[in-house]
Amino acid sequence: MVERVTDQIDTAQGEARDASADRSDRAFFGQPRVLANLFGVEMWERFSFYGMQGILAIYLYFSVAKGGLGIDVAVATGIVGAYGGGVYLATILGAWFADRVLGAERTLFYSAVVVMLGHVALSLVPGIEGVGVGLVLIALGSGGVKANATSLVGSLYAEDDERRDAGFSLFYMGINIGALVGPLLTGLLQKDYGFHYGFGLAAVGMALGLVQYSIGRRSLPPETHDVPNPLPAASRWKYAAGAVVVLALVALLVVTDVITAARLADIVVVVTLVAALGYFAVILSSREISDVERSRVWSFVPMFVTNAVFWSLYQQQFTVVEIYSDKRLDRDLFGWEMPISWVQSINPVFIIVLAGIFAGMWTRLGPRQPSTPVKFGLGTVTMGVAFLPFLLMPEGENAVPLLALSGILLLFTVAELLISPVGLSLSTKLAPQRFRTQMVALYFLSVALGTAMAGKLAGYYDPADETGYFLVIGLVAIAVGTLVLVFTKPIRRLMAGVH
Repeated sequence: MVERVTDQIDTAQGEARDASADRSDRAFFGQPRVLANLFGVEMWERFSFYGMQGILAIYLYFSVAKGGLGIDVAVATGIVGAYGGGVYLATILGAWFADRVLGAERTLFYSAVVVMLGHVALSLVPGIEGVGVGLVLIALGSGGVKANATSLVGSLYAEDDERRDAGFSLFYMGINIGALVGPLLTGLLQKDYGFHYGFGLAAVGMALGLVQYSIGRRSLPPETHDVPNPLPAASRWKYAAGAVVVLALVALLVVTDVITAARLADIVVVVTLVAALGYFAVILSSREISDVERSRVWSFVPMFVTNAVFWSLYQQQFTVVEIYSDKRLDRDLFGWEMPISWVQSINPVFIIVLAGIFAGMWTRLGPRQPSTPVKFGLGTVTMGVAFLPFLLMPEGENAVPLLALSGILLLFTVAELLISPVGLSLSTKLAPQRFRTQMVALYFLSVALGTAMAGKLAGYYDPADETGYFLVIGLVAIAVGTLVLVFTKPIRRLMAGVH
């Protein structure tokens, strides 16, 4: 759940804030009053996002008799992976709209509206059509929210405001509250009344977030309404025409069955790889960067690959772990069957408990803390190790104790806290001055690639014969993480002074 860690990293943008920020405004736990507004909208957006995602996979592959669509499991997980990858691809579009067209505040607001409409479509439109419309809208909207929420929080503080870290900690708590409660409530509704009621609750949650945000949005600093690099009026029709052409091409490919549900994960993987290779080629071939900057970009290549491998395992919480919770987990709680989606709320609990511990540990270690390549390597190795305990679980349908799966998800969380908080920050530290935004885009492309791969890989998982799957996936991740640890010194040399 990269959102819940990276959404708090404002230092990535390197933006100068208004030095005249009002430090006397301490109405919200010592923070500016308007932080409560951003806290609320992000909490409700994450409530709807994770609430929906907690029941999405089972909705796709459950039989029609159980209220699902009866899609093949491999296709269902591919759709979930493609959707997750699409969210991170959409962050690039969301950032572009904020910089060139609408500004951060309006982009956030309209993106949240699009998210709500996506949940409404999932709730009201039956069949695969509702899934198609709903997931496209939610992916586009979530990308816009993710791309702009953090910068709006950062705009509340002057650069030297001592409340800044505490403010982001509160914002981060809102993300986790939403991620914790969403799957619990949507899962209950899905279990007792059906999937569309669960999706409907996600829409209601986003609507509540929009209402409360609308009440307080005028209190945001004036610069959040500015468009930093406005698109020239003469160029707007060109971009609009290009968008129409792209949409028409996509529609044609759908009609001609080139784009199908079964191919979605593959398509997202290919698009992401092409975009990433294009970004790397443009940056590395530029004559406007120095030799030191070019060396740092090369050092990001192994970090990109490692990050993609990490997320291809971690994001299986929404694919393989969801299937595992349905088929293999003993969900009996004192005679009552726990909803499948409740498993998705375990990780937020661990994040809330452990995030402060990790932050305090790194602060205490100071310059003695592990370098970024070491953290990446350890995080990926830990993620691989987390897949191996699956091999020790008792055989049989619904035979695995909940406590055992919770222990595995604890390893997921430790791995996440080792690698996720530093990833976006690293991309900005290694970025050439002329390509700061593109390097951030590259980071999100690595997450998009890993998320789409999580859906693709899940198609090979078979609950009846899972030993090979967990063993191979785990060992590959351990090998990749170990290679990064072995080559830490040459990677750090390429990083040219960046820790």
